[in-house]
Amino acid sequence: MSDLSSKYVLETAPFDARFPNTNQTRNCFQNYTDYFKCISDKGEDYAPCKQFKKAYNSLCPNSWISKFDDQRESGTFPASLEP
Repeated sequence: MSDLSSKYVLETAPFDARFPNTNQTRNCFQNYTDYFKCISDKGEDYAPCKQFKKAYNSLCPNSWISKFDDQRESGTFPASLEP
């Protein structure tokens, strides 16, 4: 059991002053769009982009992420992902 605890650190998204209320829906959506804008501009290996991915994976329900991914792939995502 100690081997697992040394490999994994459980964290949640840090506080974001842009979203001070308890409803984190907009925070989820914004981090998702920020991640894809970031990798579009800087590439997937750019380390700061990974913070957006970590945040949206923590904040968004998996079903939303799947829906967003499907919308992105079909070209119907409701926001621009261009940097």
